[in-house]
Amino acid sequence: MASTFYFYFLLFSSLILFPISTAQTSSRPKALLLPVTKDASTLQYITHVAQRTPRVPVKLTVDVGGEYIWVDCEHGYVSSTFKPLPCHSPKCRGRLEGNARACINDTICMEVPENPIARLSSTDMIAYDILSIQSTDGSNPRKVVSVPQFIFVCSSTLYLQQLAAGVKGMAGLGRSTLHSPPLQFSAAFGFQRKFALCLSPSTRSNGFVIFGDGPYVLHPNNVDVSKSLTYTPLILNPLKIVGGFKDEASSEYYIGLKSIKIDGKAVPLNTTLLSFNRVGYGGTKISTVDPYTVLETSIYKAVVGAFVKAIGSNVHRVAAVAPFGACFSSRNIGETPTGPAVPEIDLVLQSANVYWRIYGANSMVRVRDNVLCLGVVDGGSHEFMTSIVIGGHQIEDNLLQFDLASSSLGFSSSLLLRHTSCSNFNFTSIY
Repeated sequence: MASTFYFYFLLFSSLILFPISTAQTSSRPKALLLPVTKDASTLQYITHVAQRTPRVPVKLTVDVGGEYIWVDCEHGYVSSTFKPLPCHSPKCRGRLEGNARACINDTICMEVPENPIARLSSTDMIAYDILSIQSTDGSNPRKVVSVPQFIFVCSSTLYLQQLAAGVKGMAGLGRSTLHSPPLQFSAAFGFQRKFALCLSPSTRSNGFVIFGDGPYVLHPNNVDVSKSLTYTPLILNPLKIVGGFKDEASSEYYIGLKSIKIDGKAVPLNTTLLSFNRVGYGGTKISTVDPYTVLETSIYKAVVGAFVKAIGSNVHRVAAVAPFGACFSSRNIGETPTGPAVPEIDLVLQSANVYWRIYGANSMVRVRDNVLCLGVVDGGSHEFMTSIVIGGHQIEDNLLQFDLASSSLGFSSSLLLRHTSCSNFNFTSIY
């Protein structure tokens, strides 16, 4: 942590601190809505929240597996409703019990925010301030509501490295037990501990996050995607891999991938890599900070080899374009409603009948005219932490519902099959 922050923490330690309270609103919303836009330069997924008094829009990079919201407090943070979280608050003790290093002078509660894109972490102050967000009925935006004392982490400008222009922090949506937005919003407004994530591939139109249960209604035909989801268990990784405290479970979302099929044929894999080892390495997780799916080297080679074989000799392979290793001329690749006509990739889950099918729009990346690349990258084999990271490109125009109460993931597969997309939510407020 930057030394300037010690003075900052000690300065606020003398303030009178008030207990954390739930949201104040005359009528509780059913759900909450955040628009999400893809940044053209970094391929990060960006959202905005309104925070502080007076209210300020804060631009954040979405990290679906991050533990909480963290914000740069070092430059330009001014708010009359800002308070540090005291070390002996139940919100601190419940999170950090047994970790003496979590407090400064036994006064200010501390946390370890991470920037996984720049691979940075620090030890910074937990605080709370008012946060405002638009509500929704699942079909339309509704009025703006507020959580007066929303918990977040105050970090340093240093940790904004490699984030998109104008971003002031990260919005973690992970399965933390206290401080993640899905759980704070659920506690504040009394709705179910669920949220839906739907990312648009366009840099000119919004996808969304909806906190709370469905419906999730998309135009043009008012399709309620919540009615047609397939479900698989979310797997808890018992050990957090980067940062954090000893023996703490990961906040990230893992699924129990059993095998991969390409064009209906199983890809030969070292299946031991699909489970966690004794230090939490391995497994399959979902990520919004990795723009493309990242595969451990042996899995990568097997998947690329099987895909090249399945696509056939009629499609000409061309020179690779970084970061991809398998690229093709698109001249002999047709188009379908779900993207380029290439072999389908199935992520087989708890049984052969439960699989997440990846069509051409999500498997292929157009890198230039007449060149398409398989959108997976080699993550290496040495000190590789997660064997399969399902990245942003592969989940675009797929609706994912994270149910934290039942620890399950609902997934739609490609919304293009239903003649809709994540950008087809009605973002035009009726207020």
